[in-house]
Amino acid sequence: MANIRELKKRIGSVKNTAKITKAMEMVAASKMRKAQERAFQARPYAEKLMEVMADLAAQPTGAESTHPLLEKREVNKVAVVLMTSDKGLCGGLNSNITKLVGNYMLQSSTPTTVVTVGKKGMEFMRSAGRDIRAQFTEMGDRPYVSEALPVARIVIDDYMEGLIDQVFVAYPRFRSTAIQEPVMEQLLPIEPADLPAASNVEYIYEPDPATVLDQLLPRYVEMEIFDALLETIASEQSARMVAMRNATDAALEMIDILTLKYNKARQEEITTELLDITAGAAAVKK
Repeated sequence: MANIRELKKRIGSVKNTAKITKAMEMVAASKMRKAQERAFQARPYAEKLMEVMADLAAQPTGAESTHPLLEKREVNKVAVVLMTSDKGLCGGLNSNITKLVGNYMLQSSTPTTVVTVGKKGMEFMRSAGRDIRAQFTEMGDRPYVSEALPVARIVIDDYMEGLIDQVFVAYPRFRSTAIQEPVMEQLLPIEPADLPAASNVEYIYEPDPATVLDQLLPRYVEMEIFDALLETIASEQSARMVAMRNATDAALEMIDILTLKYNKARQEEITTELLDITAGAAAVKK
């Protein structure tokens, strides 16, 4: 009898868990659609910004030195902007990106500092005993560009002051609902893309290309960080929706298994009671 009560209690517990994971899946699906739209909308702007910047970098400026954010130098210290989520329950999303950055740091002989965006990345780097230059949390599900500016300002100032010589941004890039690709891209020094001849447009810059480039380069860094943040949020919600769906399916499968065990145990109990009643009736007749 105790076994039947225990099975019944476990079935009820797993049913409650399935309700919770199903609700979390629906919430994540709703947030995912909005996050995907924002990430997709930001991509054309970033691509056009790179196109204009590539054209600007190719313009003769008349200056002997290049802009500090374009200048390449010997790499003595590296900074990595690590993008993760604040919360868990999103499958292997955070572990994949932290593993990518962790492997890079282990294989690199160059001292590396980290700017973490998200609690999971911060906790990983703290447990690994790594140098954390700055940490940002609670960015929310719908961040504004202004929230990415402090991150950009730290890496830009450190780079221009010579405290770091190279900057990477690591984040989970959203490919599809089921695929979030961990990537690590160079942010500084900025390397303008080489445009094909067919894409070249004769822009007119006022007051001059050099002045426009000086204003555009910091904006580009800010936009790249903001774009990575949007990609991270879209990937987080997608991964959480898939993880909660899998958890719900596993819970329903467990309910079926436990229900089968419960029915068998109940059947055995009823059979035992019938045998006892039959044996008692037979004893009374004798």
